[in-house]
Amino acid sequence: MKLLQGFAGLFLAALLSAPAWATNNASSNSAVPGTINYVEGQAYVAAQPLDKNSFGKTTPEAGQSLSTDTGKAEILLTPGVFLRVGDHSSVRMVSSGLADTELRLERGHAIVEVDEIYPQNDLRIYEGSSSARILRSGLYDFDLQQNQMRVFDGEAMVQEGDRQIKLKADHELAVAPNAPEKTEKFDKKAENGDDLYRWSSLRSDYEAEANVDGARILYANYGGGGPYWGGGGWYSDPWFSAYTFMPGGGIFYGPFGWGFYSPGLVFRAPFFGGHFYHTFNAADVRAWGPGQHYATSSAYAHGVYTGAGAARGAFHSGPAIASGGMRGGFSGGGFHGGGFHGGGGGGHAGGR
Repeated sequence: MKLLQGFAGLFLAALLSAPAWATNNASSNSAVPGTINYVEGQAYVAAQPLDKNSFGKTTPEAGQSLSTDTGKAEILLTPGVFLRVGDHSSVRMVSSGLADTELRLERGHAIVEVDEIYPQNDLRIYEGSSSARILRSGLYDFDLQQNQMRVFDGEAMVQEGDRQIKLKADHELAVAPNAPEKTEKFDKKAENGDDLYRWSSLRSDYEAEANVDGARILYANYGGGGPYWGGGGWYSDPWFSAYTFMPGGGIFYGPFGWGFYSPGLVFRAPFFGGHFYHTFNAADVRAWGPGQHYATSSAYAHGVYTGAGAARGAFHSGPAIASGGMRGGFSGGGFHGGGFHGGGGGGHAGGR
């Protein structure tokens, strides 16, 4: 019965959803590229200090910068894309359109987690004299302290002057003046102990929990004649004081391995907590534990994973996905119309 209910919810979402890249959601809140989602320590927009109450209320305009001293911050870009900046860093908003989103790293270090991206999204990060257009789901690292761009997973097209350089997974590119115009392979397992990397994984974990909580609310409300579920996008969960990514259909595993469930498939998610106010605490995130926290296979990207070793209802996909198997969803077609583009329906499998 639970399985049938889940498929029924998926079918309804397919029929009634708006395009998955829209910002529609079941609440009256919406987020646009640049929306501040979390602040820790000292952070500013246009020299105005931010704090935890800035969540969802502050959005840098074109030309304005988000900067940190001793602190970190997270901003939302297109739905499914989080940008996180580390200590003593600054990013400037160049363009904040859904189809044209551009930011410049002015100093320091930034990481971009891409859980979902569409060909219509022109998402670019400028660093020095180079720009990187992000093409696939994955994890991207931009570091002016080291004068380099890195792709832990995914793919980007880097523009340097009149040259275009494809930057693939497990590769880095030096962006310093007179640096060689070629990519080099790096060991991502050896580099995932970086402070901003670990903090980003914790934030992704927290937002995955918020996703499950929000997806259950949406499913319950919709099934009971509540607010209309308008498709994938950003969803604001007041119990977690954060926006989370809400897929229009399917289950999307982000690059850190945490699962983001659509309302129709949230029955597959683990049970946790209850309705009380959660506070992000990097020292005590419940799903965090020892061991590897990176999905090592290209199969993680999105879709309902049902291959060999799949751990049903797990937040963290790494151990299951690394074992191989089906790359995305129920193979063999499924829904791909009416604005429904969920990986679980075969419309967006694997991302490779």
